[in-house]
Amino acid sequence: MKAELEVPLRNRNGTAAKRSSPAHIRALVVEDDPATGSMIKAALAAAEIEPVTLVTTAEAVAQFQQEKFDVILVDAGGPPGQGGIIARKIRASGFNRNTPIIMISDDQRPGALSEGFEAGASFFVYKPLNKAHLMRLIRVTQGTIESEKRRFRRVAVKAAVRVRCAGASAEGETIDLSLNGALVRTSSVFVLGSRVEVIVDLFPGGDPVVGKGTVTRVVEGNRMGIQFHGLTVAESGRLQDYLLPLIVD
Repeated sequence: MKAELEVPLRNRNGTAAKRSSPAHIRALVVEDDPATGSMIKAALAAAEIEPVTLVTTAEAVAQFQQEKFDVILVDAGGPPGQGGIIARKIRASGFNRNTPIIMISDDQRPGALSEGFEAGASFFVYKPLNKAHLMRLIRVTQGTIESEKRRFRRVAVKAAVRVRCAGASAEGETIDLSLNGALVRTSSVFVLGSRVEVIVDLFPGGDPVVGKGTVTRVVEGNRMGIQFHGLTVAESGRLQDYLLPLIVD
């Protein structure tokens, strides 16, 4: 089946995106102090970054493991090393492993800065926070955010697909693709969390793109959302070569 481009870009809600519309940037703020959280939200709003999801440290892991954010601000307050633990978990997550992390800290220990960067922080800022400085720092992340957004931007493409799991196979077609995953409609679906092999016929007469993934969403009409995590460098490069001309404005 020949791959067929239908709609150049899709928003997260599945509607067609207008190229003239500004990118909608989403931020996650991990902050246990309401006053500090409110100040951070104000700085983000001034930098035109909304909506903002504000969570406590205890809630953070579930949030960044389930949703993709464009920037994450982590308060490293509390026990020494706590911010580094959260940063490492973010870097180990599927959705946000490359998301810019701004670590906010009042830890004055020698080596705290290097520990934060080693854990995966992209930027580091000390308390007490200066709103203007924080706004400038947030804006610095914009170039990083936009390049990262391309990995998750969906392109509506119809291409034959086979999904295999534990000896079973389901055939159908892609609904949309990104460099990070696919939404497919197949003859049957696998349960949420299934580890699968995905075979996509993007190139007529050529070899399919083959990789591993996890079923992260199952919806009506035999549709599955699959997050890629096992593409080889070569396969990832082929997928990128196909999608990037359609993604970049």
